[in-house]
Amino acid sequence: SNNFVQNIVMLIFLAGSMILAVIGLSNQSIINLMAIITLAGSAYAISKLPLDFLRYLVRGLFSFRYRIQVNGLESIPSSGGVLLLGNHVSWLDWAILQIACPRPIRFVMLRSIYEKWYLRWFLNSFHVIPIAQNGSRNSLELIKTALNDGEVVALFPEGHISHSGHLGTFRTGFEKAVKGTEATIVPFYLHGLWGSSYSYASHKYRNGSISGSKRLITVEFGKSIPTESNASDVKKSVLETSIHAWNQYIQTLSPLPATWIQTAKKCGSQVCLKEGDGTTFSYSKLLTATMVFSRKLNTILKDEQNVGILLPPSAGGVIANLSTLMLGKTIVNLNYTSSLETVGNCLKHGNIRTILTSRLFIKKLNARGIDLAPLQEQAHIVYLEDIKKEISKASLITTMLQAKLLPAFALRFFYTKQVGIHQTAAILFSSGSEGMPKGIELTHLNILSNIKQTCGLLNPQKDDVVLNSLPLFHAFGLTVTTLLPLLEGIPFVCQPDPTDVKTVGSLVSRHQVSILFGTSTFLRMYTRSHKVLPMMFQSLRLVISGAERLDPEVKKEFKIKFGKDIYEGYGATETTPVVSVNLPDILLNPSGEVQIGSKAGTVGLPIPGSLVRIVDPETLAELPVGEAGLILIGGPQIMKGYLNDEEKTQEIIIEKDGIRWYKSGDKGKMDQDGFVTIIDRYSRFAKLGGEMISLTAIETQISQILKEKEADAEIVTVAIPDEVKGEKIILLASGNIDLETIRSEVAASGMNAITKPKGYLKVETIPKLGSGKNDFSAIKKLALASQ
Repeated sequence: SNNFVQNIVMLIFLAGSMILAVIGLSNQSIINLMAIITLAGSAYAISKLPLDFLRYLVRGLFSFRYRIQVNGLESIPSSGGVLLLGNHVSWLDWAILQIACPRPIRFVMLRSIYEKWYLRWFLNSFHVIPIAQNGSRNSLELIKTALNDGEVVALFPEGHISHSGHLGTFRTGFEKAVKGTEATIVPFYLHGLWGSSYSYASHKYRNGSISGSKRLITVEFGKSIPTESNASDVKKSVLETSIHAWNQYIQTLSPLPATWIQTAKKCGSQVCLKEGDGTTFSYSKLLTATMVFSRKLNTILKDEQNVGILLPPSAGGVIANLSTLMLGKTIVNLNYTSSLETVGNCLKHGNIRTILTSRLFIKKLNARGIDLAPLQEQAHIVYLEDIKKEISKASLITTMLQAKLLPAFALRFFYTKQVGIHQTAAILFSSGSEGMPKGIELTHLNILSNIKQTCGLLNPQKDDVVLNSLPLFHAFGLTVTTLLPLLEGIPFVCQPDPTDVKTVGSLVSRHQVSILFGTSTFLRMYTRSHKVLPMMFQSLRLVISGAERLDPEVKKEFKIKFGKDIYEGYGATETTPVVSVNLPDILLNPSGEVQIGSKAGTVGLPIPGSLVRIVDPETLAELPVGEAGLILIGGPQIMKGYLNDEEKTQEIIIEKDGIRWYKSGDKGKMDQDGFVTIIDRYSRFAKLGGEMISLTAIETQISQILKEKEADAEIVTVAIPDEVKGEKIILLASGNIDLETIRSEVAASGMNAITKPKGYLKVETIPKLGSGKNDFSAIKKLALASQ
């Protein structure tokens, strides 16, 4: 046949080029000419090959670098028109999709790429459908015709390759193309190509995002959806499909200790951790420290599973956590800002008999009026300084040589205990902002998945440095500012006290910190302090706020003072913690096309591999786009459960559509592009005159009224019982403002009478938790005591 002859000719050309290259012919131009002819002829011949053979050939070539797995093939009908719609993360998406699909695919491609002279003839042989940037009637008609003819057409609704790894805004052009056809819409999700050499991921993320010799690529086809589906419906289906792809990927990861050793061996002499006093740890040095400490701790912790750690974000805190994890133990970072009674309850609830801490840190706590000595009656206190004294120089040198010379698998064998990825890695006690803290069990899988989900969005650059100042007893501090940079090879600078604004500013400037995570409370301190100069924050490229609602005034003042935007995120301890986040917009081309990463007033898009649904709080039925309701969160980062409280776990974790969902207790809504807006905690609503009123909304309104007179004032409202109306609102204020000013300004405002506070209380400071969040339990006690 003609195809057979063409293939033979192409093989002859290829063989001739290889012979010329082997004998080393001096005339380079002849070799180049032969190579061009060979490539052109081969490309033409390949385009004429049967699809099954072509798929087999290309898959064989890709197998040297990629492992490709395909799920959900049953969703693609064997005949009839099919429109494939999904995410677009690399230049290889089309090839991977065709390898996965058993039927020939006609791809829709931007006309600007299609019309390049050196590609057009090749693309025509595959019947590519060109389309303009903003769509075109002719192209949409071609798509419709192909679907009516029973062909498979693939289209990327984002209209461009992602520059952040996020699933961007879906365009609506496909709605017109599929309208009136009998085609089937099948959503798909490609996982594993973000971070490949053919994506827009940073060079550093590309090098750090792959484990092992081959990159795992997953093509997940979702359940078919009606042709009447709009862009919002399709994006939702693609996100639901992504959950299954992410779940499969996470199962391939190694537990935290093994991942740590692998990263440390890979990064070697690179700087890992810096402290304010100039102490620096390379990955090799820190690995040595964790290995030698784990050997010493092995005897002390032999018969225990849950180990208490009472340390700030520091080299000591990092070493204590990693060493304990290497022994297969569960780390429990204790909140040293809580009352002795609360810490004692945590020790009892967590069956903790040993606490790791340091004498220097205890001394600093004593200087702040925090006396933890009574804890010795409940647990054995082990000081890191005492362990360090027992380590001989010979032991240290031997361990250092092992860390440098032995391969990762040998170090795992000798220095880590075998644990499963579903085993509990950490117990974090909730903030207790609304009552007694609950023990939240996070598995190795939970923590690793949230790290991978978040790091992909950060897209770390080669010069990035993270400030590690958030407490280790908080999920934000443990996962995002400590374990994430450790396991992803990003240098970080430790600062034990985030409220020491002068030191924070100095460290950011001195070490050129580029990524700053913080709470609204801490960011307000940096904005209002004269000790933090605008020039100190020049190196920052990304400032992300979480753990509490970002005050709009803080965001505005931060921009004015430092010239930097704050990007708000959302999460919970039960979600390890990141759920969604805003990111900088990205200019895709000079014409002004933008990949939207943030929207004012929202907490961003759900992170990859995570789902957010807005449901009726009573029936859990999904609500229409834009309607407010209870926020459900699904994904691999959802906690294992509450410690020793199965009843509470079953109350808050539900199984629906094959996905584990966390009932957040937050009221929110989602727009058609998937951006989430938080309205308030359901617990922060007051029932006044039969109407549910958001306390956060009241605080925002009063803050706006007091804007010019507020100065350094801070306000918070709380609802307490009222004999007549059931509940009444009390306002607490601190700072440079008197109660009469607040009362008169509120009285003269246009606020609804029902929302005006019925009581005012001046306090020295608004009660805070160690994470910087408002302590609503303590606030309510003050309000009740004032009546």
